[in-house]
Amino acid sequence: MGGMVFTVMAALAEMELAIKRERIVDSVGKRRAAGKHLGGRRPRFTESQVLNARRLVNAGESATQVARDLSMSRATLYRRISELGS
Repeated sequence: MGGMVFTVMAALAEMELAIKRERIVDSVGKRRAAGKHLGGRRPRFTESQVLNARRLVNAGESATQVARDLSMSRATLYRRISELGS
């Protein structure tokens, strides 16, 4: 009897997952067709933005303020500057 209950519960969970997946796929399709934002990570910062930030920091501007102006963390700013090299 317990095996049957488990099987029925598993089947219901699988059906619910399939319905949820279908709703998500439909929603993404509609949003994509309408040209709306799909979410996800923000676009990465361009190399020119990082070069300008490095120029500002080298000119004496506070790294904290430069990072805040670019809406990134100070650690990300330092990491991106070091990735570019000298």
